[in-house]
Amino acid sequence: MPGRDHAYAAHESLVAPSRRLPQLWRLLAGLVLVAVILFTVSTTLTSVARMLAPELFRSGLRGPGAIGTTPASLLVLLYGFAILTGATLLAARLLQDRAPLSLIGDPGLALRQFWRVLRVLVLLAVLVLMLPPYDMGLELERNLDMRTWLALLPLSLGAVLVQTSSEELLFRGYIQQSLAARFSSPLIWMGVPALLFGLGHYTPAVAGANAPLILIWAVLFGLLTADLTARAGTLGPAIALHFVNNLSPLLLIAVPGSMSGLSLAVAPYAMSDTEEMRIWLVIDFALMLVSWLAARLAIRR
Repeated sequence: MPGRDHAYAAHESLVAPSRRLPQLWRLLAGLVLVAVILFTVSTTLTSVARMLAPELFRSGLRGPGAIGTTPASLLVLLYGFAILTGATLLAARLLQDRAPLSLIGDPGLALRQFWRVLRVLVLLAVLVLMLPPYDMGLELERNLDMRTWLALLPLSLGAVLVQTSSEELLFRGYIQQSLAARFSSPLIWMGVPALLFGLGHYTPAVAGANAPLILIWAVLFGLLTADLTARAGTLGPAIALHFVNNLSPLLLIAVPGSMSGLSLAVAPYAMSDTEEMRIWLVIDFALMLVSWLAARLAIRR
């Protein structure tokens, strides 16, 4: 469709480096390499930590329950996504002979678009938080005292940025661009990475009956960030959207269980609570669409 092709014209600057070696087997081999590196490095570092500091590992890193329930364990988990970044860049270099920054796009433009979208989305988030009810209608339980939360905030923000950037680099960078070099249809180069992204968020053991809805949410989020990337010609806007989206559940109000170690408060319901979670999923769907539209406006030249 001409209109869509024109809207996604900037995407070609990201896809072009992959066109030199567009074979599908290279992408698949690269994904296998990423998985092997993740498994090998993660298990090695875990074994070293358990051996050199067993008490610290049990109390600070592993924690009393699921991983990510203490500040230290969640910081380690989120900063550990840097391994994914390194593995993705290595796969792109070895299998497609791509320079690292080519996955991101023009660095200056990516940074400008990132800040432009970030400012708009932070303003939008502040406006939403100012709307009643100011406690979001929930009886929240304090997770960290304010002084501790503020002291950890610089590290926490950096950790969320590392995590979201690494996911965007893999899904909207390496996978999307490799598929776009091989297939012309956005249904493939947008849809496949979004589906893989969604499957990565499918956790029926944790979310129970809510797992399919969370899967749909993640697939839609993947499609929206793919659209932003194709329109912008860099990963900057997608990283900004992903970063702001993850701030609230990781740093402000988390659900009890894993990934709650850095949050200021926890909600009075679990991920598997169908009645409460489904209400907030509907609200989250609406906020996600509004944020995407705001980001699109922010990157208009």
